[in-house]
Amino acid sequence: MDLKTRLKNVSVIGAAGKMGSGIALLAAQELAFQALENPGEEFILNLIDVNDSSLLGLQKYIKDQCRKTAEKQVPRLRILYASREDLVDNGDMVDEFVHEVLSHIRMGKTLELAKDSLTVFEAALEREDLKFELFSSLERICPKEAFFLTNTSSIPLEVIAKATGVEGRIIGYHFYNPPAIQKLVELITPKVCRDDLVSFSKELAKRLSKKIVPANDVAGFIGNGHFMRDGLHAISQVEKLAAEHGFVQSVYMLDKVSRDYLMRPMGIFQLIDYVGVDVFQCILKVMDKYLPGQGLHSALVDRLMAMGVKGGQTSSGAQKDGFLKYEKNRPAGVFDVEKGEYVPFTQFSGQADAALGEHPTPGMDWKGLQRDPQKDSKIAAHFTACAASSTLGASLALQYARASKQAGELLVNSGVAADRNDVNSVLMLGFFHLYGPINDMV
Repeated sequence: MDLKTRLKNVSVIGAAGKMGSGIALLAAQELAFQALENPGEEFILNLIDVNDSSLLGLQKYIKDQCRKTAEKQVPRLRILYASREDLVDNGDMVDEFVHEVLSHIRMGKTLELAKDSLTVFEAALEREDLKFELFSSLERICPKEAFFLTNTSSIPLEVIAKATGVEGRIIGYHFYNPPAIQKLVELITPKVCRDDLVSFSKELAKRLSKKIVPANDVAGFIGNGHFMRDGLHAISQVEKLAAEHGFVQSVYMLDKVSRDYLMRPMGIFQLIDYVGVDVFQCILKVMDKYLPGQGLHSALVDRLMAMGVKGGQTSSGAQKDGFLKYEKNRPAGVFDVEKGEYVPFTQFSGQADAALGEHPTPGMDWKGLQRDPQKDSKIAAHFTACAASSTLGASLALQYARASKQAGELLVNSGVAADRNDVNSVLMLGFFHLYGPINDMV
């Protein structure tokens, strides 16, 4: 069965969620292009979620985003609409493409909508019980030739497959947030998987302009396998520093070191907040269950969750408070777990900055280095300067970079990733790091 046939009827489960909405957008645009390239043939996209208002919001999101896509792809639309004498202006073609996209979409709250789908994307919450329930129902409802592409970010595929009867027909198709923009798809292939599902997944990635990085079916896979360990290292450092500098200042310092000294787009605690403290905890629980004895647990994260500190984002994309407090989507304070309130940076940042000491290479940052042709040599020189410095900030940066490297090497040595290049690719593509964690600089 070729790709076109498999895209005749597609479903997205959890379509109105943060990840599901992006997957829904990609699928909607692809089916519209398929329809324009194959006139007279039908392509249906079923978008399924549990909330009516969320589905209405999803419809508006897809409409608005498709318009932006169409405006960037006018040359392609001119070719596809070459026979349409009524479409002359670019604006008319854009409007027609948006109409085309929406005409293929069916929305609803019942899984029965997926009964004719040969390709099903699943982007529900990262909970084993929910995944088991969904896939058991889908196995019963969908055609026996249906392929299931799950966006699970930590649960082993083999576990889901054996519990639900979809063995051989399920594959991990882990998009990164936001799916419509991020180029990376982490492809997790379980031990029992049809060859044509693997080839279909790779062909689909090309159609969606995504880059595939393969991972083996081990809890957490590559991206979260590294991210969880990265976060746990920062938390352990905070706990060590807190005795001298206090908890609030220590969180601030580790966040600053992981952003400014390691030249990343976000500090580690801002990143955990962006993903969601609740999601971070959920992934840790899954990994700890299937990889026992590796210390994949944080009492601090559990404590924050018990206090209702969850992070995440609003439906508009605004950042919710987590480890850090946000003002206009920028970090502005740290949550004090003892007092149960946020302490503004203005009350302690000067003292914390003085404790870190002077940055070893002032002026170098993630944003400025992105397009710098001398980026690699400058980063290497930065770590050399860190090694020569006696400041607390430089010391923390080197310890962090070495722990990050160790986490990456563990993924290779334990068979999660084929080699260092795959680990580095996931961190550079999916997390926008300037360099891979497994390197010769630290």
